[in-house]
Order: sequence, then structure tokens, then C-alpha cells
Amino acid sequence: MIEIEEHALDALLADDPGGPVVMLNLLRFRPDGGRESYHRYAEALRRELNPRYGLQVEYLGTGGPALVAEDGQAWDMVVLVRYPDRQAFAAMVRDPEYQAITHLRTEALVESVLQPTTPAGA
Repeated sequence: MIEIEEHALDALLADDPGGPVVMLNLLRFRPDGGRESYHRYAEALRRELNPRYGLQVEYLGTGGPALVAEDGQAWDMVVLVRYPDRQAFAAMVRDPEYQAITHLRTEALVESVLQPTTPAGA
């Protein structure tokens, strides 16, 4: 699954412990231009939406061969993005400007994981 579904956003907000959320993004790109499409998506986010919703890219790295994982579980890229809170993330995803660029993410990926994380003990 690549797209964020509305019921998933509702569940994210219903399970809100408060405070910042760091979204773990595990990305597997399409071999035919996926990285380039994702770069265009990330650039559009950086210019237009990051300042509006307080996004901060905490880490962006290229994945290497998995040392401990099932076959096929190596990821091309790992991104950690901090949002001020879950409401900011949901508002961004629902923003028409975000909706206008989300096709770039969809076109870029063959598989992904998008998982909210909170600091241990929170």
C-alpha cells in the first residue's frame, strides 16, 4: 500500500498521546525513475508545505543490504520526519496542495512503510 487512507488518519488521531510525532518512512523505489519522482515530491514538500506544517527532516539515508531481515525487506531509503503533532501531519495530508503532489510519491514507490513513532516513555 502506498496511499494514506482516511480511516488510517482517523486512527492516528484517535490514538494521539500528544506532542511531536516522528514518522518513519521506509521506501522502495520503482526502478524506472522512482528516485527522481520522489525527489520532485520531496522538493515540493520542502518549498510549499514544510514551513506551513512545521515538518523537519531528521534523517534521510540510502538503504544498504539488510543484515537481519526476511528476504526482500531491504529498503532503498529511510526517512525520519518530525511533525509538531499528529494534527499537523493529518492537516498536511488533507491539504489540497499536498493532494496535488501526492501522485509523485505514488509514482515513485513500489512499496513503503509509513509508521508514526513517539519517544520511548511518552
